[in-house]
Amino acid sequence: MTTAPVAAQLFLKGHGAQNDFLVLPDPYGRLHLPAEDVRRLCDRRVGIGADGLLRAVRCAAAPEAAAMAGEAGWFMDYRNPDGTDAQMCGNGIRVLARYLVDAGHQPPGRFAVATRAGIRHVHVPTRSPEFDGPVTVQMGRPRFPGPDGIRVSAAGRSWPALHVDMGNPHAVAFVDNLDDAGDLRTPPTVTPPSAYPAGVTVEFVAARGPQCLAVRVHERGVGETRACGTGACAAVAAALTTTHAAQGTSVRYAVELPGGRLDVAVAPDGTMELTGPAAIVARGTLNPAPTIPGPRIGWSPARTR
Repeated sequence: MTTAPVAAQLFLKGHGAQNDFLVLPDPYGRLHLPAEDVRRLCDRRVGIGADGLLRAVRCAAAPEAAAMAGEAGWFMDYRNPDGTDAQMCGNGIRVLARYLVDAGHQPPGRFAVATRAGIRHVHVPTRSPEFDGPVTVQMGRPRFPGPDGIRVSAAGRSWPALHVDMGNPHAVAFVDNLDDAGDLRTPPTVTPPSAYPAGVTVEFVAARGPQCLAVRVHERGVGETRACGTGACAAVAAALTTTHAAQGTSVRYAVELPGGRLDVAVAPDGTMELTGPAAIVARGTLNPAPTIPGPRIGWSPARTR
């Protein structure tokens, strides 16, 4: 196959509680995105800069999501800034949903989005380029796959941690003071290594009162982020294991992160919903664009407006 550049590729920049993403619309699944291109696009010095990349592709055009096309129209192909694939992103899917509604691909209201972690239902209350939230996503139920004895170490300290699976892996550690985790420039050490063979996102959590948590996150493949949607849910799931809340009741937590507040509602059956701001803040083109499958060609970011 010969390789030819496609038309200048549209990109959008958005964020959810300052957790920022590039959105690449690719409805027909034509873009070829090697890990190197993803890394360069997400780099804050030589690229546009983002905590992750969201390729918006119709399920029918995405081999990974074709089996979900009967339930969802669009697939979130989420990439970490190191170029690796990720299963789920609570803030990213809300930004993607905001894009789909603002662009007219979905009407406001409730609709399904396919992810590598399965179908997730989102609710976008209105269409408006100036509107920044709230957007809600149904996050499913947390799982606690173990093992026991997990520990997280950072800045010369160590804490016991709980393995929480929100479609992606988390190690949640409760601390007296969020500053105890240090500057998080170095990834925390998590033991035993066999607990997370594909890496892990680490949450440091401090209680701030009834149903209120403060959280810092070192995200797998990213570093410390201003917010993390799955991390907020993992923190609440871990907190609920330490409380005496009656089984089968509803509860709502406020989760304060460096980038803002996210709200996590837990239904009687344990299903979680995540609500918070989601905004599209800029758009532009990549020229030349990523390529049709074949050898990679270069790109350079164009101006935004």
